[in-house]
Amino acid sequence: MKEYKISAINEGTVIDHITPEATFKVIEILNLDKRPDLIISVGNNMGSKHIGKKGIIKISGSFLGTDDANKIALIAPNATLNIIRNFKVTEKKQLKIPDKIESIVKCFNPNCITNVERIATKFTVTSRNPLKLLCAYCERSMKREDIVLL
Repeated sequence: MKEYKISAINEGTVIDHITPEATFKVIEILNLDKRPDLIISVGNNMGSKHIGKKGIIKISGSFLGTDDANKIALIAPNATLNIIRNFKVTEKKQLKIPDKIESIVKCFNPNCITNVERIATKFTVTSRNPLKLLCAYCERSMKREDIVLL
């Protein structure tokens, strides 16, 4: 059986243990397809001892912030985020959906004040599995399939 590997990176971020169906969505929400300045390696449907098949994204020369990590957690809640320096993992974080989500999700209620005025969105996570978010302004509950990331 052939084994496929993605080259190591010197400095940057590795997002690992992404479900295969979420791999390209992660690329999309991070706008990596619009970053010609970065070297990005992607593997999908790769073997994993933990989840059977997985996706992995390596971003050379870039480190993700909290908002990006929270966006990833919403669509790939069991992914891990690794910070690489000098070819070594210096920080490893298991992504988890935060209790509060601010300014990264659009409220799906067209009458919500956040869709009428320039107000940052705020949601409370009322359930992680299945994912449900409660808007702090209009008190509408949203499911995973209702989520639109900003």
